[in-house]
Amino acid sequence: MSEMLFCQSCGMPLENDDMKGTLADGGKCDDYCCYCYKNGAFTQDLSMDEMIENNLKYIDEWNKNSGQNLTVDEARAQLKIFMPSLKRWQ
Repeated sequence: MSEMLFCQSCGMPLENDDMKGTLADGGKCDDYCCYCYKNGAFTQDLSMDEMIENNLKYIDEWNKNSGQNLTVDEARAQLKIFMPSLKRWQ
């Protein structure tokens, strides 16, 4: 089985091709999700801290999918460690 891909902007798992963003030529992008990247460009101009705050809106879904029960503050702390490793924020 291939290694799980994650969006290199928001960190969302790219579980299938439908979740992948699109390149300028319409092809699928392995680096970014459909929410962050469309037609070869990022969909939002925001900082890493703004992306972290945006991700925290989905804390309930994140907890459900990960089997965790993180508070917003715990999730924020984890994201502040994880997000700098993503391509967009390096």
